[in-house]
Amino acid sequence: MEKFVIEGNTRLCGEVEISGAKNAAVAILPATLLIDGITTLENVPNISDVKIICEILCSLGAKVTWTDIHTVVVDSTNLTCTHAPLEMTSKFRASYYLLGALLGRCKDVEVGLPGGCNLGARPIDQHIKGFEALGAEVEYGQGKINAKADELIGNSIYFDVVSVGATINLILASVLAKGTTVLDNVAKEPHIVDVANFLTTVGADIRGAGTDVIKINGVEKLTGNHTYSIVPDQIETGTFMLAALASKGDILIKNCIYEHMDCLSAKILEMGGKIENFGDSIRVYSDSKIHPTNIKTLPYPGFPTDLQPQIGVALSIADGTSIINESIWDSRFQYTNELNKMGAKITSQGKTAIFEGVEKLTGAPLYASDLRAGAALLIAGIIADGKSEIYNIHYIDRGYENIEEKLRKLGAKIERINEE
Repeated sequence: MEKFVIEGNTRLCGEVEISGAKNAAVAILPATLLIDGITTLENVPNISDVKIICEILCSLGAKVTWTDIHTVVVDSTNLTCTHAPLEMTSKFRASYYLLGALLGRCKDVEVGLPGGCNLGARPIDQHIKGFEALGAEVEYGQGKINAKADELIGNSIYFDVVSVGATINLILASVLAKGTTVLDNVAKEPHIVDVANFLTTVGADIRGAGTDVIKINGVEKLTGNHTYSIVPDQIETGTFMLAALASKGDILIKNCIYEHMDCLSAKILEMGGKIENFGDSIRVYSDSKIHPTNIKTLPYPGFPTDLQPQIGVALSIADGTSIINESIWDSRFQYTNELNKMGAKITSQGKTAIFEGVEKLTGAPLYASDLRAGAALLIAGIIADGKSEIYNIHYIDRGYENIEEKLRKLGAKIERINEE
């Protein structure tokens, strides 16, 4: 069992380079199954979720080649199977994108129910509703989902709730459907725009990504022999911005998109941090007490739920009382129990948590409950007095590439240890 051991009380300073977006990569890789040919993807994050989905693509008959640490070539010319292995798809949430991609190309797909972080109820009813609106028959049970259709016909689909996963899945299923599909009340996250941009590059006709309504005119086929670079990771960028604030550090964050960080930037400035925008780089620094603030997580462009635990660490040492309302997931405050073990004063009930800022945190044994909680505990360990040990770090490896090396370059005293 691996763990991180951190000697705390560290001010993070220096430069860090952001990897490609996890949430874009785990959707664009399944999207390559729609292409009868070869695709080259650049700026691919080298993380465990990406490696698992590459294994799944291989099991379906695609040829996947890593030409360097961040470049993947996928040849989906000769698919041999449309039933994804249950033992692989159950490991992470984004496996459900195989449904839209294989349904779109092969009109027949079976995928195990997706796994991933335990953040409460995460229904896929909007996905199923959308597939059925396109003409598919969907069966759901015994730990798997089957979807098949003689052909897919474009339709108008209104999402009852804003869903990132359903938005992407219906884009994947619609690009090769006959006629026009209109998706209404869709999610607008940057990685949705990136998926649409990728598909447009290979021949899809998609309009409106990044707005409330997306229109997809079905095409006969998508063409190979294209190269596409994945967008920088918005959440990794935000994690390092908040690490700079919480540690009263000074970090230049390179290879990022400032406009994707507007909501977080506003909160960091409100909390007393300072920000400089250099186009594709952001400098975040702080040398004063953190001011308290109130936060409500919302779909993009609102405050991201995936940055809620990280900003919670900063609020735990703020000079006053703050409140976070979590409107997306039911179980996102599990990390607060770990911060309380470090001396924080956080009371959480349901989807609300009250943070009474303390002078400092103290090192402790900590257990990550999910990917972003793990990132928060890394920040907490770095700013706390004394030593912290973080367990369940496989969650962190799902979404952060070489995280300990990036933190060490900023001055953190962190080691990955294999403990029997």
